[in-house]
Amino acid sequence: MTQIDFYLLPKDGAIPVAAAVGRIAEKALARGHSIFVQAKDEMQARAIDDALWSFRPESFVPHELAHEAVAAEGVVIGWQSPSLDYDDVLINTSGSIPESFARFQRLVEIVESDETTLSDSREAWRFYRDRGYPLAKHDL
Repeated sequence: MTQIDFYLLPKDGAIPVAAAVGRIAEKALARGHSIFVQAKDEMQARAIDDALWSFRPESFVPHELAHEAVAAEGVVIGWQSPSLDYDDVLINTSGSIPESFARFQRLVEIVESDETTLSDSREAWRFYRDRGYPLAKHDL
């Protein structure tokens, strides 16, 4: 069953979405996982792609956009549903429940601290909880 972790970003904006994706992806890659990042749209996917090149000067997170994928990079970023090739870690920044989340071993929900996102995340928490998924909340 998919483990679902909610990562709440600080209210002061000290950790933007792309930096949170970078931190989580870096740890997951170090543990041998493959990651699909579900963005809400192409603009967000490209922003995450750009940010992962420099989110930390001492870090390198190999990644690529899903529609440009030519190599088996550790992190693939897309704005459409992931292909069946992906089933390990799903990092969701889309703000909605991914339709294919249940096939993944782990789902990471990135939660910004604005009221709309918090409200949507509370609804998502209830959705997952009511279906029996194991849940955890982490403050970044």
